[in-house]
Amino acid sequence: MVNQRFREAVWVALASLRTSKLRSFLTLLGIILATTTLIAVMSLIHGMDVYIAEKVSDMGADGFRVERMAFFGDFDPKKYLEFLRKNPELRRDEYEFIKSKATMVKEIAIYVERMGPVVADGDRVDGVAIQGVSASYAAIEDTQIESGRYISEVDDQRHLMVVVLGHDFKDRWFPNVDAVGKVVQVDGRPYEVIGVAKAKGSVFGMSRDNFVAMPAETYFKSYGARKGISYAVMAAGHDKFQQAQEEVRVLIRSYRRLLPGQEDNFAVFSSETIANAWNQMTAAIAATAIGVVSVFMVVGGVVIMNIMLAVVSERTQEIGIRKSLGARRSDILNQFLVESSVLAASGGLFGVGIAWVFAVAIRNLTPVPMEMPMMSVALGVGLSMTVGLFFGIYPARRASKLDPIEALRVER
Repeated sequence: MVNQRFREAVWVALASLRTSKLRSFLTLLGIILATTTLIAVMSLIHGMDVYIAEKVSDMGADGFRVERMAFFGDFDPKKYLEFLRKNPELRRDEYEFIKSKATMVKEIAIYVERMGPVVADGDRVDGVAIQGVSASYAAIEDTQIESGRYISEVDDQRHLMVVVLGHDFKDRWFPNVDAVGKVVQVDGRPYEVIGVAKAKGSVFGMSRDNFVAMPAETYFKSYGARKGISYAVMAAGHDKFQQAQEEVRVLIRSYRRLLPGQEDNFAVFSSETIANAWNQMTAAIAATAIGVVSVFMVVGGVVIMNIMLAVVSERTQEIGIRKSLGARRSDILNQFLVESSVLAASGGLFGVGIAWVFAVAIRNLTPVPMEMPMMSVALGVGLSMTVGLFFGIYPARRASKLDPIEALRVER
C-alpha cells in the first residue's frame, strides 16, 4: 500500500513536469545551476588529482628534487627577489659532496636545462628543452628507452658529444629508420644520437617528448656550470624516504655552513609536496564552489516552495475529495513531499547531464583534464532531493491541514 502511494505521488509529480515544461524548467533553474556547478567543480578537481598523480608528479614515490628555489601556490615577487638574493646556485662540487656522504640515497643525479634550437637534415626546431643529465637520471625519473641506450658514466666522464632524443624527434625526423647513429645539430654543435626515449605524452597540452638529453659534463663544457643546476634524488627505499630527504638537507646545510637558526637557502620537494600544494588550491576552489552552490540551492528551494504552494491552491478541491474518501493527513503530507522531492531530483538529474556534456567537451577540446566521479553524481542528485524535501515541508503541511468541507467548496 505504501509503495502504491509512493508510486502514485511520483507519477503525479512527473505528469506535472510534463504538462508545464516551461514553468518546470524555470522552477528548477536554481537547482540545475547548483548541481551543474557542483559536479563541474568536483570533476575538475578529481580530474586534476588523477592527472597530477599520473603525469605532473613523475618523481615517483621514492624520488625528490633539490632546487635553488621553488614556488608552490601563489607567486610572490618579493619572495622571489629575496630568494634570488640569498639562495646561491647549486654547484657540481656540492653535488659530489652529497653523493660521497649520503647513505640513505640509492641514486642521485645532476639535472640542468635550457631552451635552444635543434636541427636535423636542415629541419630546424626552436624552443627544444636541451637537458644535461647524469647517467642515473633515467632511473630516478623513469625515462625508458625505445631504441639504443641511455647516457652512461663513460659518456659523462669523457664529455662525449652524444644525445638521447625525445620521442617527438623520432616521429618527426626518423619515422621509418633507426635514429641511433644519426647526427643532429644542437645549438649549432654536432651530436651523435645514441638512443630514443619512449613517448611520455603531454602535460596541459605541452609535450614532454620535446627534449634532447646529453651528458651533464658535456653540457657544462658547452654552456658553463654556473646556473640552473638541480639535483634529482631517489631514496634507498620508501621506508627511508623521509630520512633521505632530511639527510640531504643536513648535508647541504653542512656544506654551506648554515648555522642551526638559519633558514634553508635551497628547496627540497617531492611529488607529495606538489600534491599538497594542489590540495591547498583545491580547498579554496571547493570553498568558493560551496558558497555558489548554496546560494543556487536556497534560491531554487524557495522557488520550489512557492510553486508547491501554488499547486496546493490549484488542487484544493482534489485534496478535499481525497480526504472525504478517507485519505489521512499523513497521506496528503507524504504525497506533496514526494512531489517536491521528485521535482528537485529532476532538476538535479538535468544538471548532471549538463555537467557531463560540459566535462566531455572540456576534456576533448582543451588540455584541461576533467573526470566525473560517481560520488559527485550521487551527491548532486541527493542534495537536490534534500532541498526539495526541506522546502516542500511547508506547502505539504498546509495541504494536509485543509478542512475537507472547506476544500470541496473551493471552485475550480
